[in-house]
Amino acid sequence: MTVRDKPWMLPEGIEALLPGDAEYLENSRRKLLDLFRQWGYQFVVPPIVDYIESLLTGSGTELDLQTFKLIDQMSGRLLGIRADMTPQVARIDAHHLNTRAPVRLCYLGTVLKTHPSGLTRTRSPFQVGAELYGHKGLESDLEMIRLMLETLNTCGFEDYYLDIGHLGIYKHIVESCQLEADQHITLSDILQRKAAAELQEFLQQHRLKPEIAEALSSLTQLSGDTEVIEKARHQLAGLGQTVVDALDRLERLVNRIRTFFPNISIHIDLAELHGYYYQTDIVFAAYLPGHASELARGGRYDDLTQAYEWGRPATGFSMDLNALMLLRNEAPQPADRILAPAVEDSRLDDRIAELRKAGESVVQALPEQEGTPEEMGCQRRLVLEEDEWVIREIG
Repeated sequence: MTVRDKPWMLPEGIEALLPGDAEYLENSRRKLLDLFRQWGYQFVVPPIVDYIESLLTGSGTELDLQTFKLIDQMSGRLLGIRADMTPQVARIDAHHLNTRAPVRLCYLGTVLKTHPSGLTRTRSPFQVGAELYGHKGLESDLEMIRLMLETLNTCGFEDYYLDIGHLGIYKHIVESCQLEADQHITLSDILQRKAAAELQEFLQQHRLKPEIAEALSSLTQLSGDTEVIEKARHQLAGLGQTVVDALDRLERLVNRIRTFFPNISIHIDLAELHGYYYQTDIVFAAYLPGHASELARGGRYDDLTQAYEWGRPATGFSMDLNALMLLRNEAPQPADRILAPAVEDSRLDDRIAELRKAGESVVQALPEQEGTPEEMGCQRRLVLEEDEWVIREIG
């Protein structure tokens, strides 16, 4: 039997959320929107389909390959289904809000990717994120990290660690190397995997200057606790003021984070190059020990909005709520509905309305229906006692 003969099957990497998981996702979505509102972030809803140029603005090859494409039957132009909402939200700031003041935006929604990625190996993550436009200072980086961690706390996570890097250091090292785009992709992949043997082979093949080769080799070793920053000052000492300033910024940021989260474990990684094509400065992510894929990721991307003729500094983060759902610490709560009998009684109707208004979930049985109360998720029932409808446990 082929897939065509099984119309109930879903495409690979595409999931349907069943009642327990769907309820968790919706409850989390509401909590996060409330959290973002408390921090002053305004909710926006970018379109799921957009012109391909808008979806890929300022991004690299990876996002292009992850984007489903189709022809618009009305205009003949190439459209894409969003694989990441960040470029769309940047466009909202650039062309719809028209202010020089800092802008805080948040978003939640499904994105679609051509290939599975992340912890869940899904092609349809439920992306949650927040972005801050119009401020270049350390304080906005700190705000985004604090909000990201508060978001994880709201979703029930505590035992994560924070990974922080600075893309500006790597970009400064390679800016004079004149590498092609595909070579940059190869090099950044090697560094992120910390594949020392592959790196040496790459450096020899492309005959990079000795000081550049030495600095790139050092990046693979500059990973660990916050003492790495001081170690980097010595190993990268000859690379100029740009690197010194980047390390100073990194150190100040770590110290500020400690004032709000004194017990958090912080990991420094100067070979963390995720988002190389549009992120520019501080990058950060949160991980659970023992898991290779991140819970949440973010960073600064000051150059992205220049494509919209509105050059504004920007920083933000995003996460996949579906992945958080799979990793959540709490077990799904069993349904606790009240079963009302299938009888015509105005007093029963009034009692059902009263309970629903109070927030209870009441299911009224249908005449001659099949199934048990437990199958309907009902742990309690309404029974008539002494001319009054009262709640009793089913047991």
